[in-house]
Amino acid sequence: MKKILEHLKEYYFFLEKRVFILSALFISILIFINYYHNLNKIITTYSYDKQFYCWYIVFTAAFSFPYILTLFFKRQFKLLNSKFILLLLIAPLIFSWKMVYKPEFHFTTNNILNDYWNQVAYWPFKLIVMVTILLITWQVFNREQHFYGIKSKNIQWRPYWVMLLIMAPLISSAATQSDFLTVYPKFQQVLFLSQPQSSGWHQLLYELSYGTDFISIELFFRGFLILAFAHWAGKDAILPMALFYCTIHFGKPLGECISSFFGGIILGVVTFNTRTIWGGLMVHLGIAWMMELAGYIAK
Repeated sequence: MKKILEHLKEYYFFLEKRVFILSALFISILIFINYYHNLNKIITTYSYDKQFYCWYIVFTAAFSFPYILTLFFKRQFKLLNSKFILLLLIAPLIFSWKMVYKPEFHFTTNNILNDYWNQVAYWPFKLIVMVTILLITWQVFNREQHFYGIKSKNIQWRPYWVMLLIMAPLISSAATQSDFLTVYPKFQQVLFLSQPQSSGWHQLLYELSYGTDFISIELFFRGFLILAFAHWAGKDAILPMALFYCTIHFGKPLGECISSFFGGIILGVVTFNTRTIWGGLMVHLGIAWMMELAGYIAK
């Protein structure tokens, strides 16, 4: 844990404060627009094509804004590299697809059961597609490094357990809030799981499937957006990732959305220094399942 705190301290002194303040102000404006005007809900009423374009605009704005400031204030002319700019435009494209596309598989003629199996298949399917896309991207742009933080040697797990212990009382407190219980546990939204014929293993399978989504998220945000972009931006890749990461929480409770910005910075600093996503995945997945458990107990 001491080592992580040292990395965070180093990042604090490294930060160009004007870039951070203006970026924090920008994401605050986006958060205000979303939660005051229900931007997330408005976008979901559009057709899939329009949803895709809307999210692409939101993600690109959040992701590129700190880089533009970095270029202006720090004269980081490496950011004008054509490969970097292409990746900058591709990254929001990938996650806009993940955000919007909803595969429909036909497992059974029972509509309620078919909906359940579609929910179970949803996250692993997107993980497979995401890994495939990122493997192609890695081959084209970043082949000289390990594949976006998947190395697992010499990981010190203790600090990540400490992080989870710190989060436990905060999640317990959040579970007393109505907006939290509207979202969690996630399985309450699956009609089949409220039917008499469902069993505990159906719920367990759903939760395991839900967990695969966090592999996609950590690989994309901490692996791809940090380690691929660090080739040109170094530590300046952390803040843009945190803004982008915050915007994907616009459908979540406000407290979770705001904390995702700071959590994104912390996990970004850890990944940048350790060059692995597994510790961050452990924390992220642990928090997700604790939120599920907290919501279940509170209900």
